[in-house]
Amino acid sequence: MEKHNHTFHHKQKFSLEAGESLPGFQLKYTTLGTLNADRSNVVWICHALTGSPDFTDWWSGLFDEGRFFDPSQYFIVCANVLGGCYGSTGPLSFNPDTGKQYFHDFPTVTNRDVVRAFDLLRLELRIEQIHTLIGGSLGGQQVLEWAIEQPDVFQHIIPVATNALHSPWGIAFNEAQRLAIEADSTWKQNDQRAGLDGLKAARAIGMLSYRYYDTYAQTQAEKSSEKLDDYRASTYQRYQGQKLANRFNAFTYWGLSKMMDSHHVGRNRNSIESALKLVKAKTLVVGIDSDILFPLREQKYLAETIPHARLVIMNSLYGHDGFLVEFEQLSNHIRKFFLEDLVGVTSKAN
Repeated sequence: MEKHNHTFHHKQKFSLEAGESLPGFQLKYTTLGTLNADRSNVVWICHALTGSPDFTDWWSGLFDEGRFFDPSQYFIVCANVLGGCYGSTGPLSFNPDTGKQYFHDFPTVTNRDVVRAFDLLRLELRIEQIHTLIGGSLGGQQVLEWAIEQPDVFQHIIPVATNALHSPWGIAFNEAQRLAIEADSTWKQNDQRAGLDGLKAARAIGMLSYRYYDTYAQTQAEKSSEKLDDYRASTYQRYQGQKLANRFNAFTYWGLSKMMDSHHVGRNRNSIESALKLVKAKTLVVGIDSDILFPLREQKYLAETIPHARLVIMNSLYGHDGFLVEFEQLSNHIRKFFLEDLVGVTSKAN
């Protein structure tokens, strides 16, 4: 089935949570499948930190033919976040008020801003109800924010490997990465290539939180005891840094890591607990047993606090990145969640 790429333009002033504003913005988004007659088959994906709206590139294992979210049965939407670099308004975009690219002047954008922009896109598409909202990591944070902001819109939500507020541990990892970018002598320049060497180092730091000890022990161990340099683990870190630098920029990475840091669903909502209690959607919280960046205690709290929520735990060698690797496990958990939901509905009807 053919996917389609679109651009949504919002031409009015858009106020941001931190106090600044954008004179307007655009969101790049990808769709796959067809809306049914009553527009009730929408699945909306929120991508992770360096993800793109092309979810078939990085999460195809959940949305292929034959999977639970088969595009022949569902209309699947994924939009690049506000502040992103895959077609949505971000630091490399031109500011219509100045005619110049934003670069360092791009304003602070939070997850709450992102989901408010998503909701404007939803209204443009005339979607009143979303069958399932799903996302992992930063995307999972946005799932929670949106389900709190618009509780009547979502029937089901699946926040994966995420939290209600970003931890001091997570913020420290992100700050270490930003320090690496700052250490790049080009970072202060207004150039899209500024900070690229720093970005490579930042990504190498990030990989240590996305994976964990056993991941490297099993995948990057040396096959010989003779080496004195050029270790596989060293080469892997450099490879991951270069791989990201080839498709991303330091400005966006900086801004989206700050977006993750500021995540706190209880901000201006009395408390985290009272905010999570606003969620009306049936909720499947997914955690990963080896995740050191978003440890299981954070998902257990979500499942204990959100009404109508249940928790499942994935076993993975790949740490936090397990949600991007363990397609079979995640698919099976999702399938079981919906089958149990269907059984529950049927039993109530009888």
